[in-house]
Amino acid sequence: MEVINAFGLQCPKPLMLAKQQIDAGVHEFGIQVDNETAVKNVSRLAERTGLACEVAEIAGGWLVSFSEGDADLSHTAAAAPAAATAPAAAPACVPGVGCGYAVFVGKDHVGEGEGELGYNLMKMALYTLSECGDAPASLLFMNSGVKLVAGGEDQVVESVQKLIDQGTEVLVCGTCLDFYGLKEQLQVGDVSNMYDILERMRDAAKVITL
Repeated sequence: MEVINAFGLQCPKPLMLAKQQIDAGVHEFGIQVDNETAVKNVSRLAERTGLACEVAEIAGGWLVSFSEGDADLSHTAAAAPAAATAPAAAPACVPGVGCGYAVFVGKDHVGEGEGELGYNLMKMALYTLSECGDAPASLLFMNSGVKLVAGGEDQVVESVQKLIDQGTEVLVCGTCLDFYGLKEQLQVGDVSNMYDILERMRDAAKVITL
C-alpha cells in the first residue's frame, strides 16, 4: 500500500492528495496527516466515495488508510476523537438544476458600516433564515464568519442548530478556526475545508452571501 506523507500541509492539500489517488483509480492507499482537521476532512472524503477508512495514531500524527470494502469508518482507540463522527450526507442534487441554495458567511457582520449594528444584523439574518420555512441546503462559514459559531453567542448557535434540524449542512472553515484560535470553542457545525465549501457553492442552484 502506498503511503503519502502530508505532514506539514494545510487543508485542503491533504484532501486533494487523497482525491488525486481516488480519481486515478487507486482505492488502497494511506495518507499521513498531522492535524485533526485533516483527519476529519480526509475521512469524510472516504465516506463520500464509498471507501472504507481506518484512522490510526502514529508518531507525530495519524495515518488514514483507504481500502475497498465496508465504508463504515473504523478507528483505533488512539485515533483522533474529532474524526469519529461523520457529518450527515449533503442533500441530493438534481442534475442540471442544482442543490437548493447555499448561504455563504464570510464575516461576522452584515455590511461595512458601524460594527455593532452589522453584528446585530447578522444575528437577525441567521435567525430569520431559521424561521423562514425554506432552509438552505448549505450554510458555509469562512474567515471571521467562523466567530459566529465559535464565540459563545447563544442566539446564533440556536438559529444554526435549528437550521441543522431542518436539514441544512453547516460547514465551518478549519483553517479559519485555527487562525483565530477557536477550534476548541466551535459549538455547532462541522469543521471543513476550502474544497468542500467551494464544492457546495458550485453545486448550489444559487448562493447568497451575507
